[in-house]
Amino acid sequence: MNKTFVKYPFLTKDVEIYERDNGHRIVFAHKEGEMVNISSWVKTGSINEDDNNNGISHFLEHLMFKGTHLHKVGEFDRLLESKGAIVNAATWKDYTFYYVTLPKGIDGKDFDLAIDLHADMMMNPVFPAEELGAPFDINDSNVTDKRERHVVIEEIRMRKDQPWTKVYNVCNKNLYTSHPYKRDVIGTPEIISRLTRENIDNYYRKFYTPKNVITIVVGDFNHEEVLNVLCEKFNFPDRIQGENRVNVIDKPVTETKYVETTANIQTSYLMFGWLGAKASELKESICLDLISIIFGDGSSSRLQQNLIEKLPDKIFNMIGSEHYQFKDGNNFFIQANFKSDAKERAVELIKSELESLLNNRISDEELSKAKKRMKSRFAYAAETVSEIGETIGYYMTVCEDLKLVEDYLSDLENITIDDLENVIRKYLSINNAVISVLVPSES
Repeated sequence: MNKTFVKYPFLTKDVEIYERDNGHRIVFAHKEGEMVNISSWVKTGSINEDDNNNGISHFLEHLMFKGTHLHKVGEFDRLLESKGAIVNAATWKDYTFYYVTLPKGIDGKDFDLAIDLHADMMMNPVFPAEELGAPFDINDSNVTDKRERHVVIEEIRMRKDQPWTKVYNVCNKNLYTSHPYKRDVIGTPEIISRLTRENIDNYYRKFYTPKNVITIVVGDFNHEEVLNVLCEKFNFPDRIQGENRVNVIDKPVTETKYVETTANIQTSYLMFGWLGAKASELKESICLDLISIIFGDGSSSRLQQNLIEKLPDKIFNMIGSEHYQFKDGNNFFIQANFKSDAKERAVELIKSELESLLNNRISDEELSKAKKRMKSRFAYAAETVSEIGETIGYYMTVCEDLKLVEDYLSDLENITIDDLENVIRKYLSINNAVISVLVPSES
């Protein structure tokens, strides 16, 4: 077993990474106190899906909680929540992760229970047919089954009625030509309705493999004892040890792409989107974070000041920017909700503000404030066992290198205004933008 160390800022001891002979990695981070966090991050999400199984990663996440040979459905949550635990999971484009956060309990007994249950769930899910629900024709209105398949389908339908989801999905889809990132992580009712138990089980055994799973424990505990337990319990039975696909990374559009859709809404929504640097390209990723803060994050940002506070005629109800980070390339977004009779003016005002990012040079004060905010966020992420676990999981799945965390603060401190302007020119040209606009339907 190979052991390496990472100097994680704000922690009193180095993070330990153990790589087992089978490729499974176990990570220990020391945090004083009674709370512990146990999580397993699986390097699969919509990045490994296609048009035939889109949404299977999220569907599988739901089904992982439906019992094992040792523990019936509901027992996992009931036992842990009775100990004061927070139990949950999430699926995104590059990963799916499962976690438990709880007090260790007297003599660490509750911690031991959490490890045992978490490992059993990760290694031995049974996907019982009575919980899964049978495949069915999505167009058959007589099907009223309430099992998990239908829970997920209802979640998809509710989410797709949300205006922000609509405008985002159109923007996201048009940013890509072929990359799996173009698909909605949650999938479609048509696909979820027809996935079989065999489809689910095969996907699980293909991607929940030693090389794809990273198990992270954060807290104050005996490392040697916990390492031995995890090596014993994470035994990966009956796995298909395949390789993750390597996706062709799409290039940005070369001229502005405008897509307009309609919905039964009262006000209008828009989203400007760009393809950006890979998450592992740390300096450029940090630059895009800083630009997002300066441009559209908070009451002092340029978009908020110029288009909400100072604009004489009230056009925008909300406006801001965000930077999403992914393994195969980040996304930068401007998003706004605005009066429906001001569509053309809203778009032109945002284009003008985008142009002024370079024409009205970012000030030393703007950069300093943005850096302070990012330092605060980074420090906050080291305050709780759950935040530390999530940060480690992100770096090891999305960035594929926890060592990057060692240089984060120095890289942040050394970024200059020239660096930001170079990144703006490289990634945020209006010619490389996809503009998604959602307006009220005529009816």
